[in-house]
Amino acid sequence: MPATSAPRAGLLRFVTCGSVDDGKSTLIGRLLCDAGLIPGDELARLRPRAQQSGSHEIDYAWLLDGLQAEREQHITIDVAYRYFSTDRRRFIVADAPGHEQYTRNMATGASASDAAVVLVDAREGLLVQTLRHSHIASLFGIRHMVLAVNKMDLVDYAEDRFRETAGAYRAAVERLGFASIDCIPVSALHGHNLARTTDAMPWYEGPALLQCLEALPVSSTIASSAFRFPVQWVNRPHAGFRGYCGTVASGKIRPGDEVVISPSGDVNRVSSIVTMDGEQELAVAGDAVTLLLDEERDVSRGNVIGSADSPPEVSDQFRATLLWMDAEPMLPGRAYEMKIGTQSTIASISDLRYVLDVSLFERKAAKVLELNGIGVCNLALSQAVAYDSRQADGAAGSRYILIDRYSKRTVGAGAIDYGLSRALNLAPQNLQVDKSARAGLKNQKPCVLWFTGLSGAGKSTIADLTEKKLHTLGLHTHVLDGDNVRAGLGRDLGFTDADRVENIRRISEVAGLFVEAGLIVLVAVISPFRSEREMARSVVDEQEFLEIFVDTPVSVCESRDPKGLYRKARRGELSNFTGIDSPYEPPEEPELRIDTTEVSAEEAADQVVRLLRARGSV
Repeated sequence: MPATSAPRAGLLRFVTCGSVDDGKSTLIGRLLCDAGLIPGDELARLRPRAQQSGSHEIDYAWLLDGLQAEREQHITIDVAYRYFSTDRRRFIVADAPGHEQYTRNMATGASASDAAVVLVDAREGLLVQTLRHSHIASLFGIRHMVLAVNKMDLVDYAEDRFRETAGAYRAAVERLGFASIDCIPVSALHGHNLARTTDAMPWYEGPALLQCLEALPVSSTIASSAFRFPVQWVNRPHAGFRGYCGTVASGKIRPGDEVVISPSGDVNRVSSIVTMDGEQELAVAGDAVTLLLDEERDVSRGNVIGSADSPPEVSDQFRATLLWMDAEPMLPGRAYEMKIGTQSTIASISDLRYVLDVSLFERKAAKVLELNGIGVCNLALSQAVAYDSRQADGAAGSRYILIDRYSKRTVGAGAIDYGLSRALNLAPQNLQVDKSARAGLKNQKPCVLWFTGLSGAGKSTIADLTEKKLHTLGLHTHVLDGDNVRAGLGRDLGFTDADRVENIRRISEVAGLFVEAGLIVLVAVISPFRSEREMARSVVDEQEFLEIFVDTPVSVCESRDPKGLYRKARRGELSNFTGIDSPYEPPEEPELRIDTTEVSAEEAADQVVRLLRARGSV
């Protein structure tokens, strides 16, 4: 063990990762035990379990496997956290699961870690999950990697096997840009090279695992980075006090320092720093404080206060790396809720550039990103946000998560690589003739009538009859029919889920332009997914979008089958057909529901016109 007189380093958060059965939990449990960090009574509680197992040997993984299901299956499911300290350093270790189905749990552990210990079985060498976890570690800003080549006792402590594995790993992750990679041969079962080096592998001259972790120089990275303070809450107890509460994400701040408020770009100065213990002269990374500014500004939750001499960047379009964590694939064009720091906005993947084959470290073309896939994509946001590119040291401001807008599941996580310059080159032109002027000339209120339902439900027929009635009333309209649009604007698209999402995105943007022209737009398209219909609603003002659900049972639609598509789908000649082998998500709260089993198309069109009259559009 290192001498106790050596200077004590700062707190180190590290995650243990790698493939299943590489011995992560055993390694950490044995490490803590050999370092004398496990109380005797805790070890004593494990001995009866060892006797029941028949081996009469303590399973050190039990010190980390906290769930009953983990102990029964001898696997790690959740992330197990453990705090411990030595004379040299304090530690928080996150023991991450190795199974591919729990990859999202590993990402959770990596997101709050400074370093990673990745294990490999000396007999197996590098596996796909080993490399995937290394990619994820890099994605979440981990700069220091320690490769623990475990189970050396099962290969007779062969030096050449260790050298081969270590060399292959260094070559495989070279392009990930880690600041340091330390390779250590260990035997977690017997405790070799964990808390201290042993005679089992005399050819190894490096430090033991614990000694290596004690020496990692990671404590000053975030503290030395540019000042970043995501605002969590505006504290206004009375008219004379306006404080901005949050936790310093990086850097440091003093009263009198000049700061910039992002994304607005307003410049100000910090007048004081307030905590529960009173005013402070300094706040550093990790401190929860309240900042007061010299001048009152429009600052709210989600804004980022940064140093004026090194401010955050601001953009609404990014090149980003994304880890997909949901069973349903990521679909380009679909809108997701995005959280970056305390900022929240709507984001969509405008372009999936490529996916990474982590086993071969190759880029591959793809239209969707599947569960546990890692891809590089373009993100388009509904509003500009403050960020730091992930190449910057300690750039926590680059990390984001994507959330499904309906289920509220976290479906993806990643980091911003850089902002796209094209976002900075666009400036909306303020036109002197606006939407209200165009609509006023037509003496009508523009809106979108969005007819949705299964193929054969009657959407196009009802939309056509509705337009005829509106035309008779002297109103200016246009119909965007699904088939007609696909013959031109969407002729390059197929019928996969990804293509359907892109088709609706295009139609939504065109409908929005027609509304700007002052028209009443009738859109008749299946639009099977709620998320895309919600995206279409967001293109125009809330009161300008009316969702009309043409509710016709699939059995009735199939009996009509005006285009013969159901017959083709049943014969297997047509794939991804909505209602047969592709799902339809019915509207939950449409502005109008039309039951075509009870009313005729003519009566349905009258219902739509009455709705428009009630809304004041006619």
